[in-house]
Amino acid sequence: MDLELRTIPGCPHATSGRDLFARALALEGADPAALAVREISTDGDAAALGFHGSPTFTIDGEDLFPADTDPAVTCRVYPTPQGLSGQPTLASLRDAVRAALARNGHTV
Repeated sequence: MDLELRTIPGCPHATSGRDLFARALALEGADPAALAVREISTDGDAAALGFHGSPTFTIDGEDLFPADTDPAVTCRVYPTPQGLSGQPTLASLRDAVRAALARNGHTV
């Protein structure tokens, strides 16, 4: 299972996003030690990876929060009950992790 947080250079949410993803993975029974961080710094890499902004949470290359925007080296926002934020809520990330694990046939 490939667990990856994708960020851009200087992303203000990279560290907190990594911590949030690790927490969500642990709570869903996946090993947070397997989480990798990949920095995306070119538009070519963004296009090749379908990267829609930083931070992006992926399992087996699948963006846990699919976006309709063009791939780009940019910041990303997530809808939360308090308004737009630089990262999703723990609850929404856990839901996305759980759904991705089930779709990809992973048992934890």
